[in-house]
Amino acid sequence: MLRSLFRRADPQAHALPSGTRAYAIGDVHGRRDLLAELLARIDAERLADPRPNEHLVLLGDLIDRGPDSRGVLDLLLERQAADPTLTILGGNHESMLVAMLDGNLRDLESWLHFGGEECAASYGLDPITLLADPAAASALLRAAIPHAHAALLRALPDSLRLGDVLFVHAGIRPGVALEQQDPQDLRWIRTPFLRSTADHGVLVVHGHTVVSEPEVHPNRIAIDTGASATGCLTALCLDGAERRFLATGA
Repeated sequence: MLRSLFRRADPQAHALPSGTRAYAIGDVHGRRDLLAELLARIDAERLADPRPNEHLVLLGDLIDRGPDSRGVLDLLLERQAADPTLTILGGNHESMLVAMLDGNLRDLESWLHFGGEECAASYGLDPITLLADPAAASALLRAAIPHAHAALLRALPDSLRLGDVLFVHAGIRPGVALEQQDPQDLRWIRTPFLRSTADHGVLVVHGHTVVSEPEVHPNRIAIDTGASATGCLTALCLDGAERRFLATGA
């Protein structure tokens, strides 16, 4: 069941230009079912009330934790082929899996512990087998994960800027110019960004850090509502000067 949440920031800064609408979807984490439900809602809104300029942004952490990482990537590859408005950003979980595929297995146990077990299982792999022979784990992952999935994961950009709104997975390093941001920060940063009250020059829309409900701050909006654990996947709709939220589940 879908619900809609309506929140407005005060003051309403960094609005998109008139006629431009962007939907940003938070961390999916292997919940293909919730993603499909939310996309259907967005598609219905777009069809009923189109805008000249549409954007659909996935904020990263598509995989791990939930039961169907493979299904999420299948769905997004299909969507990517049909929807030129789609931008899929990379998160820290995509970075970890790419590292595993590249043979950087120092963090194999950590990746499996923080959601990689479910991801591996969605590709028919036994996580215990991967841990039992770390030297072979990379080859096993490469054999099990379709080339199209691996190529998608490797090609994901770190951010998307639309006017004065920056979409990113984790956040930015306060005090660092946007063009000089470290990709590691864009996918991993927490405390320095979350505690900052600075005007970044853009409104940052991000996931990565779970919140019980979307948080609207003067300099950022957080929309990771912990889909894999809560069953609630959230999207932010920025429609000119309007802001509202769509959510699935609980």
